[in-house]
Amino acid sequence: MPQTTETVVVDETRTDARQHRIHRAWFVAAVTFVTIIGAAAFRSLPGLLIDPLHQEFGWSRGTIGAAVSVNLALYGLTAPFAAALMDRFGIRRVVAVALAVITLGAGTTVWMTAAWQLLLCWGLLVGLGSGSMALAFAATVTNRWFTERRGLVTGILTAASASGQLIFLPVLSWTVQHHGWRPASVTVALAALAVIPFVWLLLRDHPADVGLKPYGATEFVPRPAPVTGAARRTVNVLLSAVRTGPFWLLAGTFAICGASTNGLVQTHFVPAAHDHGMPITAAASLLAVIGVFDVLGTIASGWFTDRFEPRRLLAVYYALRGISLLFLPILLAPTVHPPMVFFIVFYGLDWVATVPPTLALCREHYGQDSAIVFGWVLASHQVGAALVAFLGGVARDAFGSYDVVWYASGALCAAAALMALVIRRRPAGVPVLA
Repeated sequence: MPQTTETVVVDETRTDARQHRIHRAWFVAAVTFVTIIGAAAFRSLPGLLIDPLHQEFGWSRGTIGAAVSVNLALYGLTAPFAAALMDRFGIRRVVAVALAVITLGAGTTVWMTAAWQLLLCWGLLVGLGSGSMALAFAATVTNRWFTERRGLVTGILTAASASGQLIFLPVLSWTVQHHGWRPASVTVALAALAVIPFVWLLLRDHPADVGLKPYGATEFVPRPAPVTGAARRTVNVLLSAVRTGPFWLLAGTFAICGASTNGLVQTHFVPAAHDHGMPITAAASLLAVIGVFDVLGTIASGWFTDRFEPRRLLAVYYALRGISLLFLPILLAPTVHPPMVFFIVFYGLDWVATVPPTLALCREHYGQDSAIVFGWVLASHQVGAALVAFLGGVARDAFGSYDVVWYASGALCAAAALMALVIRRRPAGVPVLA
C-alpha cells in the first residue's frame, strides 16, 4: 500500500508539472505549420510557368491550364482518402510519403519535352502528393490534438499555405525571370524534400503517444486502433454524407471558393497582369502580398468562428469576395497603383477565410467523420479550381483577355453567399451524423 500511495503522489506531481508547461499540442501544430509552409512551394509555381512554357514549347495556355487543372483536381480528390489513410497508417508516414512524391514530380519536370509529360509530372504526381498534404491534414491534426481553440488552430494552419506562398513567390518569380523555369522547379522539389526530416522526427500521430490528453480535454483519450479499409471507409462516409443537405451546400460553396481563388487568381492573376504590361516580378509580388493578408484574415476568421455563427461568416466572406472580383478588370494596369494595393489587401484578407467556418460546419454535422467529409468538401473546392484553371486559359485564348472570367467568378461568389445562408444549423440535442 505505501508503494501505491507514493506512485499516486509522483503521478499527480508529474501531471501538475505538465499543466504548467506549454501543451505538446502547440508544438505539433507548429511542426504542421512548418510542414505546410514547405509544401506550399509547389503551389506558388503554376501561375509563373504559363508564359515561360508557352514561349519555350509553343503549348497553348489551355494545354498548360489543363495540366494545372489535373493537379488541382487530384489535390482535392486525394484529400478524403489521405484523411482515412492517416487513420490507418498514421499522420507521419502519409505526409512523409506525400512530400517524397511531390519531390519526384517537381524534380522530373526539368527533363520534359512534351505536354503529356507536364500532365504526368506536374498534374499526376504533384497532384497526388499535394492532395495528401491538403487541408484534411490540418483537420486531422486539429481534431486529434485539440478540443478547445479548434477554430483558431484551423485558421493558423490554413494560413500556413499562404505563408509559404509569401516566402516562395518572390523567390520563384525572380528565379523564373533571371534563370528560367527549370531552376524554379528544382527549388520546389528541394523545399518539399527538406521538410521530410522535420515530419519524421518531430510530428506525433496522437496525444496518447506521449501520454497526454488533447488540449482542453478533461479526460485522457486513448489512441484508437488503426482503421482498416481506408478506401472503403472513405467511400462509405461519402455515401452517407451525400444523403444530407448540408453536404451539398458546403460542397457547392467550397467549389466556388476554389474557382475564385486557386483556379482563378492563383493561376491566372500573374499572366493577366502581364497582359496589361505589368512585369512578372511585380505581379508575383502582389500575389505574395495577398499571402501576407491571407495569414491575418485566416487567423482572424478562426477566432471569429469560435465566437460567431459559421454560416453567416461564410455569407459575408463570399459576398465581399464577389464584389472585389467585379472591380478587378478596371484595376489592372502596367504599374501598381493605390486602388490595386487596396484590392490586394482586401482580397487577401478573404482568400481562405472560408476554411475555418466550413470545417466548423462539417464538425457540427458529421462528428467523428468530419475530417473525411471535409476532405470530400475540399475535393469539390479543387474541382471548382480545376475547372476555372482550365476554362480561364481557354477564355484567354478565345477572347484575348480574362475579363469575362473575373465577372463570372464575381457572380458565382454572390450565389455562394446565398447558399451559405441556406445551410441549417443542427438543433441542440440532435446527434451528429456519422
